[in-house]
Amino acid sequence: MKLLRITFTIALLLFMNVVFKTNAQDWANLNRFKEENSEIGLPRTNEDRVIFMGNSITQGWKEQVPEFFDNLNYVNRGIGGQTTPQMLIRFRQDVIKLYPKVVVILAGTNDIAGNTGPSTLEMIEDNIYSMAELAKAHNIEVVLCSVLPVFDYPWQTGLEPAKKIIELNARIKKYADTHGIVYADYFTEMVDAQNGLKSEYTNDGVHPTKAGYEVMAPIAEKAIARALILWSRNK
Repeated sequence: MKLLRITFTIALLLFMNVVFKTNAQDWANLNRFKEENSEIGLPRTNEDRVIFMGNSITQGWKEQVPEFFDNLNYVNRGIGGQTTPQMLIRFRQDVIKLYPKVVVILAGTNDIAGNTGPSTLEMIEDNIYSMAELAKAHNIEVVLCSVLPVFDYPWQTGLEPAKKIIELNARIKKYADTHGIVYADYFTEMVDAQNGLKSEYTNDGVHPTKAGYEVMAPIAEKAIARALILWSRNK
């Protein structure tokens, strides 16, 4: 019996080592879109390619409203649970090397939730602005999106994120305004009296339902149209 326990313990430790090693090797999930990126090819002539970079909110957009991405110019590169440092690591392969005209960046809520460890607002800002600066350096116009309102995270309660999100959005908007970048304000249309996400737009207080994405879509499209005009002027 003792030998059996020891054997089981060793097997469990070996399994955990494989899991942790695998996760450590691809912390930013670089493999998620590796094949799709290789198949997408260069933009077609006169294609206004737009990359949506983000977390589960971006990923869920395609899952819940697939018809929005029937637009062949729109490419979804959202990965659930991701934080801004993970997005920054994969930004070159999932955005720059796809040669879009515009990138729509929606990021930051998972940092506030602490998904990959504690993050200050300054750390979140640095990563978002680094993505924006990388894009601009490669002639890609940027749409910086407000973080959606959250009163509390169901998987990490008690963090009181609402005020942090308001402050982060103010900083992102200021950066956008002073750097000639388009700002897409989802927050104002979706916030409730408690500075959380309106109940008619969500089932868990964080992720939009189809109704929520229907609010976001025209805001995104208007912002993209503005960014495409900037691209035409600056090319």
